[in-house]
Amino acid sequence: MAADPTQFQLAQLAAVLGHDATQFEVLITTLMSTSNDQRSQAESLFNLCKQTHPDTLSLKLCHVLSSSPNPESRAMSAVLLRKLLTPNNTNDNSFLFPSLSPQTQLTLKSSLLNSIVTQTAKSINKKLCDTVSELAASLLPENQWPDFLPFLFQCVTSDNMKNRESALLIFAQLAQYIGETLNLPLENLHSVLLQCLGTGMDSDVRIAALGAAINFIQCLEGRVLDKFRDLLPLMMSTLTEALNCGNEAAASEALELLIELAGTEPRFLRRQIVEVVGTMLQIAGAESLEEGTRHLAIEFVVTLAEARERAPGMVRKMPQFVRKLFEILMKMLEDIEDDPKWHNADNEDDEDAGETGNYGFGQECLDRLSISLGGNSILPVASEVVPVYLAAPEWQKHHAALIALAQIAEGCSKVMITNLEQVVSMVLNSFQDPHPRVRWAAVNAIGQLSTDLGPDLQVQYHHRVLPALAAAMDDFQNPRVQAHAASAILNFSENCTADILLPYLDGTVAKLLVLLQNGKQMVQEGALTALASVADSSQDHFQKYYDAVMPYLKAILVNATDKTNRMLRAKAMECISLVGMAVGKDKFRDDAKQV
Repeated sequence: MAADPTQFQLAQLAAVLGHDATQFEVLITTLMSTSNDQRSQAESLFNLCKQTHPDTLSLKLCHVLSSSPNPESRAMSAVLLRKLLTPNNTNDNSFLFPSLSPQTQLTLKSSLLNSIVTQTAKSINKKLCDTVSELAASLLPENQWPDFLPFLFQCVTSDNMKNRESALLIFAQLAQYIGETLNLPLENLHSVLLQCLGTGMDSDVRIAALGAAINFIQCLEGRVLDKFRDLLPLMMSTLTEALNCGNEAAASEALELLIELAGTEPRFLRRQIVEVVGTMLQIAGAESLEEGTRHLAIEFVVTLAEARERAPGMVRKMPQFVRKLFEILMKMLEDIEDDPKWHNADNEDDEDAGETGNYGFGQECLDRLSISLGGNSILPVASEVVPVYLAAPEWQKHHAALIALAQIAEGCSKVMITNLEQVVSMVLNSFQDPHPRVRWAAVNAIGQLSTDLGPDLQVQYHHRVLPALAAAMDDFQNPRVQAHAASAILNFSENCTADILLPYLDGTVAKLLVLLQNGKQMVQEGALTALASVADSSQDHFQKYYDAVMPYLKAILVNATDKTNRMLRAKAMECISLVGMAVGKDKFRDDAKQV
C-alpha cells in the first residue's frame, strides 16, 4: 500500500489542484521535460494526484484540453486522459473512470464530446479521438453513454468537415469491438461511408472514411460484409483522385490503408481485382510520382501476392500483371550510380555505394515476389526480360539482370534447376564484362545460385564455375571483385562434396594464399572465409596445404592487433579452428598451443 503523503507533497497537491490553473499547466509541461529528474518528480506528483484526487485531476486535464493556449499541453492532456480513463487491455479493471463520482463522469463525457467539436489542431484531434473511442468502447456495451452514438452520427453527417473526419476516426477505432461488445447500426454506417467516400468530398474526410471502411471490412463477415462490397470503387477513387489533384501525401495515406486490406482481407478485392491491380501498376510505373508513392503501390501488389493462404492464386492468375510488375522492378534495379567509393574498396560498408532507394526496394520485392509466386510464374517472364537486359549497351542493365537472377533464385529454385545451362551460361559470360560492378554482380549471382541451386549446380558445373571464380580472384585492379570471388568460393563449397573440390584444391588454395597477403582488409577477410570453408569441405585432403597455410594465419593473429582489425582477427581465429578440425589433432597440436 502507498505511504501517506508528506506535508511537502500535500502542499504541492494543494498548489497544482488549486484555483490557479497555471500551476497545473506547469505540471503538464514538466511531464514532457527532457530532464529525467524533472520529469520523474512530475510523474510522482501526477501519480499522487491520481491516487488522492482522481476527480479533480480528471476535470483539470479536461480543462487544459479545452482551454490551454499551448498546443503541446492540450495534446499531452488528451494522452494523459486516455491513460487515466480507459483500460490498457480488455482485462484491465484498474482504470479510473468507474471510480469517479457520477457528476464527474457526466462532466467528463460532455466535455470530451464538446472538445471534438471545438478542437481544431489536427494532431491533437487524432489523440482526442483515440481517447474518446477507447472510453466509448468500455462504456457502450453497458449502455453507459447513451448520447454518444447519436452525437457521432450527427457529426458524421454535419456540414463541418473536421467534425465528419473526427467521427470517422472514432468509428474506425470502434470497428474492432463490433459483434463482441458493440452493436452499431451497420445499415446507417454503410450509407454514411458511401457518402463520405464520394467524389468531391474533402480529402481528409475521404481518407478517414477509407480507414473506417477498411477497419469494418476486416471485422465483418458473410452477408454483412457483402453489403460493403459496393464501397470498393469509391475506396479506389479516393486514391486516384488524390493523385489527380497532386496530393501525394493523401494518396500515400490511402495506399497504406489499402495495403493493410490486401494483407488481411484480400478476397474483398476479388471481384474488381483486375481494375485494382491495374491501377496500382499504373502508379508504380509513373516515374513523375515520388519514389515513396510508387513503392507503396508496388508494396500493395507484392502484399497481395504474399496473401496466398487467404486468397490462393489471385495474382498468379494474372500473368500480364506479373510481367508488368517484373519489368517495373527491373527498371528500379537500373537506378544505380557508379560511385568512386565503391571502387576505392577501403571500406566494407561502401559495398552498396551508388545504390538508391529504388534499387534496394526493387531487390527486396523481386525476392518476395518470386518466393510468393514461384518459378512457374516468374521464370517465363525472367527468361524473356533478362537476356534483353544482358544484350543492352548500358552496364546498369547488365548489372540489373544479374542482381535479378540472384534475387529470384530462392523462390524459383525448382524450375531454375531444370534450366541450369541457360542460367549458368548467362552469369558466367558476364565474368568477362568490361565494367567491374557488372563482374561483381556476376560473382554475386554465382554465390547466390550456389546456395539456392546447390548441390545440382556444383555437381553439373564445377568445371566451369570454379575456374571462373579463380580467374576473378586475379582481378587485382578491383579488390572488391576479388574479395567477392573469395566469398563465393564459400557459397560454392558449402554445398559441395570433397571429391568435387579435390581437382581444384591446389589452384584455389594457392590463389587464396596470395589474397591473404593483399593490402586490402576486405580481400584478406574474404580469403580467410573461403579458406575456412574449403578446409571444412575437403577435410583430410587439406593435410598437404597445412604447413603452407598455418604460418599466414598465425601471422594475422600476431600482427592484426589494431581495433579496426577486429573482424580480421575473428575470421583468422575461425579459419584456424576449421583448418585444425579438418586435419586432426595430431597435425594441429603444436600450433593449437601457440594459438
